[in-house]
Amino acid sequence: MASRKKNLQGLVAATITPMTEHGEINLSVIGQYVDYLVEKQGVKNIFVNGTTGEGLSLSISERRRVAEEWVTKGRNKLDQVVIHVGALSLKESQELAKHAAEIGADGIAVIAPFFLKPQNKDDLTAFLKEVAAAAPALPFYYYHIPALTGVKIRAEELLDGIQEKIPTFQGLKFSDTDLLDFGQCVDQNRQRQFAFLFGVDEQLLSALVMGATGAVGSTYNYLGKKTNQMLEAYERKDFSSALNYQFCIQRFINFVIKLGFGVSQTKAIMTLVSGIPMGPPRLPLQRASKEFIDNAEAKLKSLGFLSFTDLKNGNLETSS
Repeated sequence: MASRKKNLQGLVAATITPMTEHGEINLSVIGQYVDYLVEKQGVKNIFVNGTTGEGLSLSISERRRVAEEWVTKGRNKLDQVVIHVGALSLKESQELAKHAAEIGADGIAVIAPFFLKPQNKDDLTAFLKEVAAAAPALPFYYYHIPALTGVKIRAEELLDGIQEKIPTFQGLKFSDTDLLDFGQCVDQNRQRQFAFLFGVDEQLLSALVMGATGAVGSTYNYLGKKTNQMLEAYERKDFSSALNYQFCIQRFINFVIKLGFGVSQTKAIMTLVSGIPMGPPRLPLQRASKEFIDNAEAKLKSLGFLSFTDLKNGNLETSS
């Protein structure tokens, strides 16, 4: 069984991979990024090289270097660093898993292969088992995101008996809006100490009611403080306040989705809010337009996520 310091719970920021204007990874700002997450957003867990981090658009060498930098700069500051090691190639995924163990990561996660796809639960489990075995001392998480992978195998079905096949399995990142599937994952595994990490930020409160133990998402990079307030209200059973926080977060996410919201726009928003340059996305993604950035900035200020004073002073941070 994999060892772990404690359960992975609470907010987990799906980290952005900073890049230079020439499209190269920019490791120089990772230390500043760690401090920002901890000090300004109250987020101490991270998920590296996932969708938000453009992990599948990076070379294996780049993914290794990014993972190393997060582990190094996060030491004694972050609680847990989980590295996404999923790849189309089993061998590459195993290589990344071994590397994550070597550098001292706290866990690994794997997405379903999405070109030559697994056809059923057994196919997918066999792939995940081989990757997990490459890092037998690390907690293993499945990253369920069918909208991007096209792999429609229900998470509920996958979890049935998974720990017998993969002893290091300790939870999943559930990035789907199917709350029936998510609810059954929780309901049918009540006796297991799995981490049920929800990945749809604008629906987190609903998932908490259904038993989510934490959340992995891109907005926790810059709305972590506000989301933590929602979690605290939920914990003290102040459901009215929790709902108000969720609605406030939804107002922003709903606004930017209508403008066109993805990884490119997330990088632009994070640069705006944190003051840390995230750079452009990697092709085929295009950088966010100035119109999007201006509209997003106005919405953030109108909702109280950015203060006018901080913006004028060039010291951008979230408001309380």
